[in-house]
Amino acid sequence: MGGFEVTGAKIYYTIPILGGIPITETVVNTWIIMAILTALCIWLTHDLKVKPTSKRQIVAEFLYKTAYNFVEENMGKQFGAFVPFIAALFSLSLFSSLSGLTGAYSPTADLSTEISWALLVFVLITYNKVKANGVLGYFKGYTEPIVVLTPFNIISEVATPVSMAFRHFGNIASGTVIMGLLYSALAALSHIILGWIPGAIGSIPLFQLGIPAFLSLYFDLFSSFLQAFIFCMLTMMYISSAADTGE
Repeated sequence: MGGFEVTGAKIYYTIPILGGIPITETVVNTWIIMAILTALCIWLTHDLKVKPTSKRQIVAEFLYKTAYNFVEENMGKQFGAFVPFIAALFSLSLFSSLSGLTGAYSPTADLSTEISWALLVFVLITYNKVKANGVLGYFKGYTEPIVVLTPFNIISEVATPVSMAFRHFGNIASGTVIMGLLYSALAALSHIILGWIPGAIGSIPLFQLGIPAFLSLYFDLFSSFLQAFIFCMLTMMYISSAADTGE
């Protein structure tokens, strides 16, 4: 395994036959998380009964109803087909952010992860706009309400995936940076106050015990849920709005 750095993630392997495409720590951890989520889904939905007889099926039905209500309330019943997509996007975002708690490199700490999600959402937005207005109607929309605003409309369209990606990445990355700075500051404070004590006691980073845990509840837990929720809310809002433009 190489020790090179690419956007903060280590390069494990490169594929020569595909132009030297790197397989980074982000890619490896993302596939591990997807494998875990897939296995969890298979386990939860295995051997289902018409009437729930196990806690496993009760949990599975609760998760599905929660995801379905989440999509229905924000997009409408006609968008029920998006329930698996939104649920998968929320789960992948949440588990990717929380994976940092295990000491692994969080995929959401790599901007390429959020950009790939945002581009996928952008394709769905464009597809629904074309479906609602037709190809000519879609391109005509860039000239409305007046032709002069066409460049601004194009910039606004391109800014959608960019803003979604950077918003998610910025909040996760800032939390990681703040926690890193906090640990360093508390270690320095411990050294200044306790450094004069001879022996091993003086080298113990006492102030790192307990204090970061409270902030970790926000940056590692609450923020992970919040950013996954916001990203999915924006996804549903943009897609449903794109589909309604033809009405």
